[in-house]
Amino acid sequence: MMVQAKKSKKAKRVIPGFGLSLGVTITLLSLIVLIPLAALVIYTAQMSPSEFWEAITRERVLASYKVSFITAFIASLINAVMGVILAWVLVRYKFPGKRILDGMIELPFALPTAVAGIALTSLTADTGLIGGFFAKFGISIAYTRVGITVALVFVGIPFVTRAVQPVLEKLDPVYEEAAGVMGAGRFRIFRKIILPEILPSVLTGFGLAFGRCLGEYGSVVFIAGNKPFETEITPLIIMSELQKYDYKSATAIALVMLAASFLILFLVNMVQHRNAKILKGGR
Repeated sequence: MMVQAKKSKKAKRVIPGFGLSLGVTITLLSLIVLIPLAALVIYTAQMSPSEFWEAITRERVLASYKVSFITAFIASLINAVMGVILAWVLVRYKFPGKRILDGMIELPFALPTAVAGIALTSLTADTGLIGGFFAKFGISIAYTRVGITVALVFVGIPFVTRAVQPVLEKLDPVYEEAAGVMGAGRFRIFRKIILPEILPSVLTGFGLAFGRCLGEYGSVVFIAGNKPFETEITPLIIMSELQKYDYKSATAIALVMLAASFLILFLVNMVQHRNAKILKGGR
């Protein structure tokens, strides 16, 4: 009896029971995520199908979709490559200032997006430090889609780096050493041993970066130039509709972007789940 009493005491946890914990979790999730998203859907449902279709398929809105999706996709691809390289350097090498560099990875999270947008615009404008160099060759960065992509790379790269870094830290280098002893080259070792392990985390970081880039506003609005049909992003269209008090059109366009982001994350999670099953020996 004494042993059972001791075991029951040890079994008690600091965190409350399942019922209370689940209730608090659902309440917070509803207040922060579900209720605002439901309000967006309900408000859009007040529009007729023809009004909804007209709001989301206007020529200027379609052009903004194209700008947002193309630049976000290219930026996310760049982040997927550069994020893996950054994570590799931070995990596999020791050098002075490593902790400073590691902390700077999360700077886009802490820095206000408007400040980032102004700083990037100053650097990449034709009179800026970086933009002035490229301007000599007739290449403009700021106020073009290239500038938008640069801003989105800055915003999205922490997602990939922080997703890949823990996986690389847990990856046992013994397998790489064994492959090297057997004559495998560096590229083959990376492709056959390392890449399958980090691929799910790379896809997760890519999806998170893509979703963030689609909705980014503060760091892009300054560097984009906001030329209709050329460099005007969808979040700016939504803000323009809100300023005109056209809440229905704004929520309709926002709902399209929400559905796109959800679909991207859903597809990435499916691929990640499939890769995880393959690594565990499933089909």
